[in-house]
Amino acid sequence: MSSSDYERIEQAIRFLEQRYQQQPTLEEIAEHLALSQSHFQRLFQRWAGISPKRFLQFLTLQDAKQRLRDSASVLDATFDAGLSSPGRLHDLFVTLDAVTPGEYKSGGRELQIRYGFHDTPFGEAFIASTERGICSLEFPETSERSAVLDAFQRRWSLATIKQNQRYTAALVEHIFVNADPARRQPLSVFVKGTNFQVRVWEALLRIPVGTVTSYGDLAKRLGNGRASRAVGAAVGSNWVGYLIPCHRAIQSSGIAHRYRWGTARKKAMLGWEAAVAADSEQQGT
Repeated sequence: MSSSDYERIEQAIRFLEQRYQQQPTLEEIAEHLALSQSHFQRLFQRWAGISPKRFLQFLTLQDAKQRLRDSASVLDATFDAGLSSPGRLHDLFVTLDAVTPGEYKSGGRELQIRYGFHDTPFGEAFIASTERGICSLEFPETSERSAVLDAFQRRWSLATIKQNQRYTAALVEHIFVNADPARRQPLSVFVKGTNFQVRVWEALLRIPVGTVTSYGDLAKRLGNGRASRAVGAAVGSNWVGYLIPCHRAIQSSGIAHRYRWGTARKKAMLGWEAAVAADSEQQGT
């Protein structure tokens, strides 16, 4: 899917989230996007794997609250067992490697980093990787390319940073293109953060596809139920989007917002994963 296709999907999501209480028809959504109903239906079905009407259900507060309740027991099991089973469809098998205090101070000295810009189901992504793992996965607007690269270079100020589209294209394919779970190799991410931030990011990795948790519940699972604001700040400090699934943390009220790359994109990820999980459950029955 091209970035222009995702832009249409994002416009539809914005329209749906603003008007879900009025339950807009397929005709109304297509008209808002200046597309025919049949073209929009095919575009949306190809991206989400479900109809716009079904996706609309995932955007409601009622559905979000229900998913929070349903996810509780799943999270109990996965937090007890570690990362989710490698047999789960679309699991990313991510392991996390954090910089040492010395590396943190060095600004990435002696690191070789390769980066690229690529289309994904959630728009264009900037991805960068060291030999130790992916150190950035961001979703900027096309017009923000230079600003994103400049900010990344400041975070890794002493590293050697070079563009390598072929290398990073293979990473994007591994992350976003369907593959046989039995053959998929684990992915590593390489992060730079405080001890507390790293603990929060490790906890996020335990939230399976199709489930969500609240900032407060995440804080409790880390042993400090009063630290929900600090947890929220750490969630927002994650530069490896999607792989470290900060989009799966929402408010206890069911509201999904406060996402670095826009609430519409966060809802797109949540809805897309909910559709994947629902399809997986149907295949398993």
